[in-house]
Amino acid sequence: MGRCAPWLALAFCALLAACATVEEAAKPACPSCPLCPAAPAGTPPAAPAPPPAKPLQPARWSDVPGWDVDDPAAAWPAFLQSCRGLAGKPQWPAWSAVCEEARTLPGKNAQAIRRFFESHFTPYLLTNPDGSTDGLVTGYYEPLLRGSRTRTAKYAQPVLGVPPDLLTIDLSEVLPDLKNMRLRGRLVGNRVVPYYSRAEIADRGLAKIYPEKVLLWVDDPVELFFLQIQGSGRVRLPDGKMVRLGYADQNGHPYKAIGRVLADRGELPIEQASMQGIQAWARANPSRLAELLDANPSYVFFREMPRPQNASDGPQGALGVPLTPGRSIAVNPRYVPLGAPVFLSTTQPLSAAPLTRLVHAQDTGGAIRGVVRADFFWGFGAEAGAQAGRMKQQGKMWVLLPTDFVATP
Repeated sequence: MGRCAPWLALAFCALLAACATVEEAAKPACPSCPLCPAAPAGTPPAAPAPPPAKPLQPARWSDVPGWDVDDPAAAWPAFLQSCRGLAGKPQWPAWSAVCEEARTLPGKNAQAIRRFFESHFTPYLLTNPDGSTDGLVTGYYEPLLRGSRTRTAKYAQPVLGVPPDLLTIDLSEVLPDLKNMRLRGRLVGNRVVPYYSRAEIADRGLAKIYPEKVLLWVDDPVELFFLQIQGSGRVRLPDGKMVRLGYADQNGHPYKAIGRVLADRGELPIEQASMQGIQAWARANPSRLAELLDANPSYVFFREMPRPQNASDGPQGALGVPLTPGRSIAVNPRYVPLGAPVFLSTTQPLSAAPLTRLVHAQDTGGAIRGVVRADFFWGFGAEAGAQAGRMKQQGKMWVLLPTDFVATP
């Protein structure tokens, strides 16, 4: 046994050497790496989008065209109305000093009034998010309708008050940033769902479900439709008495312009898609009228307004004061504080003739969207309606705010 040990050791070493040789031979030769292709030229990263422009850009009085030409005394009664509407509201502290001084000024002295604004206010140019400063200026008015307290074959179109199942939720109570934003709907079980559209209100016969909410019956569905667009109006009863109606609420659906619907269908040239053009189309197509009106899902509910002390007073706007023909506008309150004076630079309806004047933000409207946007109040009656129906102009707007006002829309 001892003699075999050297031989065994020698054999074991040979086996190890053989194994090492086999293992080494099993390794494949490492191929040479091919040359890496040249990397394509890199595309530089896109430049970040510029931040949206602030809606209120400080300006100088010399930047406001026509400021020294317009007669500010003509707009003075409307400004005093705004002061009455602002009194007692949360924003009153920002306006109280200028409003109290305004009461001491002679109302017909144009130079004194101009100096008052120049010394106590700063003009701000309204600016769209993309930096542009032009926007749409339309017109509205207070229409006259024919109606009755009772339904008849002639008076068959219901003017509805606010139905009891309409919910209005003020979103600013949940998120303060959502100021002036409201959600409207109805309850189904324990869920809030959208309220009925215009077509659904007609199909369900809301006037039959809530007969106590019918304020009046009128004779013309087209005139009733335009009453809803204007937001207020007067109705003459068969005995000659006049009833005033004011905006009460809305069903929460977005406004859709039926003139644009007709234009998109090729049934009316866009330049004829005015109130007058729509009325003419309706008279020529009575069997298709309901379908056209239903294309606008928005529906406005009204309330009967008390008889004004002054019969010549305009309808009450969102600020809670009577509107002044030619000196009141409707605005988007997200960007223009209600009650603020605004210098408007636009043109007359279907004309290049300038319309530049001091007006006051005293109303709002469902179709007033965006920053540079205004609805110009023409007054009451057929002539005012003719002007309003034709107005679709471009314009600029300067908001006048007290010098210590914190402009943070």
